[in-house]
Amino acid sequence: MSKRNLQAWLDYQQRTHPDAIALGLERVREVWRRLGAPPPAATVITVGGTNGKGSTVAFVEAIAAAAGQRVGAYTSPHLVRYNERARVAGSDLPDAGWIDAFERIEAVRGDIALTYFEFGTLAALWQFAQAGLDLAVLEVGLGGRLDAVNIIDADAAIVTTVDLDHQDWLGHDRDSIGGEKAGIFRRGRPAIVGDAQAPAGLLDAARALGARLMLAGRDYHWQGHVGARWDWRCGDTRLELPRPALAAPVQLANAAAAIAALHALRPRCGWDADAIARGVVHAQAAARLQRIAREPELVIDVAHNPQAARALAQWLRDEPARGRTLAVFGALADKDVAGVVAALADCVDRWFPAALDAVSSRGLSAAALVARMAALPPARVAAASASVAAALAQARAQAVPADRIIAFGSFFVAGAALAARDET
Repeated sequence: MSKRNLQAWLDYQQRTHPDAIALGLERVREVWRRLGAPPPAATVITVGGTNGKGSTVAFVEAIAAAAGQRVGAYTSPHLVRYNERARVAGSDLPDAGWIDAFERIEAVRGDIALTYFEFGTLAALWQFAQAGLDLAVLEVGLGGRLDAVNIIDADAAIVTTVDLDHQDWLGHDRDSIGGEKAGIFRRGRPAIVGDAQAPAGLLDAARALGARLMLAGRDYHWQGHVGARWDWRCGDTRLELPRPALAAPVQLANAAAAIAALHALRPRCGWDADAIARGVVHAQAAARLQRIAREPELVIDVAHNPQAARALAQWLRDEPARGRTLAVFGALADKDVAGVVAALADCVDRWFPAALDAVSSRGLSAAALVARMAALPPARVAAASASVAAALAQARAQAVPADRIIAFGSFFVAGAALAARDET
């Protein structure tokens, strides 16, 4: 049989488990054991939360790299290329590394069914284990306690925020969701909570696990100032830092949580004020208020739930467009579309709905999406498009140079907008 290329492996993985999402650690832990369960790095930090995970991973990665550490980062989902999901020393891992890891997993898994995400998580961990890393930063895919990433006992773990999302899997209130996210914490190890209003369910679960809690606003603090500086402090340690390149106001909380994790693990991760400052400035995460310089301006963001939409709305108010704000918007079926739309209703002048059912089995069709946007005045909603690219083209055709187009609502929207950004 001819050797599969990367795309063939990914297509195959979509068929090896009957469900797209199947929470639980028994299957993936057993396959990892059969691979030898090598440590992915000398030190591991796991990052969970409703929003802000990818940005927080980027801050940890950039700060540690600035301190001279060899760092691997695992995030999901990808935006344009699958290789984006794992990087070492700042570079995406190549096809050959993924293919080798998938072949090794296939050789040992036997009759154990793995999901697409589980295959990818195991493959990333395997590649990290071969890379001689000082630090691996792992982003949780969904929840925490039963997510495949949680087969690794992290030296420190971060929960960024807790809000309503993925309720069908995690529970229908912040306490239940927080309890699931606390599952990435470990007894006696630092557990950083970046949500200053963290629900009792998360805190109670963390205490029951015996984790060493570090709470934003109690154990560490940050404060933004007018201008280009902000402060971080923990006990007697105080840092005056430059503003992150990542634009949204919520990024200060993400950077603060990343610094808290590295502070808790000093000296093994290094603790250098200059490296922290350089890492904060240089951290990058695609499609987090990513501004494409042209007229009209295009801003791409992964906001896909009400909490993230509120953060996006605040940025739009703080950074008003010279003209109108036009929104290219698509969503998955399990998302609170009405809540997202309500958060942004006063900030968007015209909406351009985009169907996602052609790119994901969970994607909303054009008709279903428009039905969930019914609270908006019909005059503010353009004709729905069959794809993100078509909706973006429609928005550009109606825009004038002073307008701003924002493309958001799903990683699928952000990825398609990034892929299409130069096709004008």
